[in-house]
Amino acid sequence: MNQTQLVRNTESLGYLPNSSFVNLGETAKFATGHNVLGQINYATEAIDPKVSSGHPVLSLQMTDSTLDGFAEFWTTPRPVESGEHDGISYAHDGEYFLCAGRIPQAQEYAKATESAYVTALDLITTLDYTNCFRMWNFVNQINDANSDGLEIYRDFCLGRANAFERFKFNETEVPAATGIGSLGGGIAFYFLTCRSSVPTTIENPQQMSAYHYPKRYGPKSPKFARATHLIPANTIGQAGHVYVSGTASITGHETRFHRDIEKQTHLALENIGRVVDAANLSAYELANGYNLSDLNNVKVYVRHRDDIPQVREICEQALSPTADVRYLNVDICRSDLLVEIEGIVN
Repeated sequence: MNQTQLVRNTESLGYLPNSSFVNLGETAKFATGHNVLGQINYATEAIDPKVSSGHPVLSLQMTDSTLDGFAEFWTTPRPVESGEHDGISYAHDGEYFLCAGRIPQAQEYAKATESAYVTALDLITTLDYTNCFRMWNFVNQINDANSDGLEIYRDFCLGRANAFERFKFNETEVPAATGIGSLGGGIAFYFLTCRSSVPTTIENPQQMSAYHYPKRYGPKSPKFARATHLIPANTIGQAGHVYVSGTASITGHETRFHRDIEKQTHLALENIGRVVDAANLSAYELANGYNLSDLNNVKVYVRHRDDIPQVREICEQALSPTADVRYLNVDICRSDLLVEIEGIVN
């Protein structure tokens, strides 16, 4: 009986995967002491995903300086099995699965995105980790036009939507997600899925669900939830984690406070607070509510480097002083958005 079979026959221990931010110079030391589902390097160079030291490693071109870079590790208390399939690197532990891929730089992305997503989703289905709760997508030249004049982010969204339709994702199954700019490397992505833990997709009552956006935002609307709440398998009444999608200065479906970084940052934080508070979560029959001070493992994406000090000051006032927060200078999914924020309540 192999390791995967052993894990499948073991009753769930009621755990969730753990996320840690690690300085790039300390990754080898960290990985040695953990069971790693995945290592995502927010670094100066885009490198295709590969299995290294028993887990997938994906390097994103997200900064011009190694001093601003970091690695995000996803770890588990269980032994991990890893592999590669048609350009997708992955690891799993019997309950949780992480996979990573890259779509090379191109003139248009819809077909390649659909193909890459289908490959990843087919692998997820084959290995029986069908509850997808979090996705990240990093899109170079995100606000530029493709060869047909369509904004690259909208081009990407078209391919993603087509893949989801092929796998018959309904509105309660689309995961929390981030779609953000990068400094190079085409489109990179990584997904987190699970086998039997219970995800609940969460929306913001002050925002239109992204999958209902009108046609002005592209041929097919972005397919993601504002957050996903995840409860470990075989647990009753245990608090879960809330995985908050990339969140910006939007109410309804419209960008607010054009060219005002201070107000955009405050509204992005208010939107996160609204998603995770008790009043909103109770609408999904979830007992626990949270505040911004409960948010951790925060990534803050800022369009203009000169705005980072002001954004940092606002975030430090709103978030817990113990929260691990990282700031990245990249473009946002709409050309009129200046900042986007994501994180985890755990």
